[in-house]
Amino acid sequence: MPIDTSSPTPPAAEAAAEGHYSLRLYVAGQTPKSIAAIRNLTVICETHLAGRYTIEIVDLRVNPQLAAGDQILALPTLVRHLPSPLIKIIGDLSNTERVLVGLEIRSRGQVT
Repeated sequence: MPIDTSSPTPPAAEAAAEGHYSLRLYVAGQTPKSIAAIRNLTVICETHLAGRYTIEIVDLRVNPQLAAGDQILALPTLVRHLPSPLIKIIGDLSNTERVLVGLEIRSRGQVT
């Protein structure tokens, strides 16, 4: 169920320099929370990071062994690999402001 919403991921140094966001969303099948998280993340990225992100969807029902790499304990969980540092956000990502601040796309209190 991988989704790549842009061109191939650039090398890490180039990605960081260009403000590229590399995101991985861990879900558990097609549950309502998983579907909501995918939809919410896609909308947030298209609105705030257009052309500067890749999303990889990891279904842990299909590949449970992949949870160990990012130490996933709850689902859905979003992991930002780039830009550094690694950041995790748990939940369906319905609180857009919290996600933007959590991913450091927007500072706390910043108005659009």
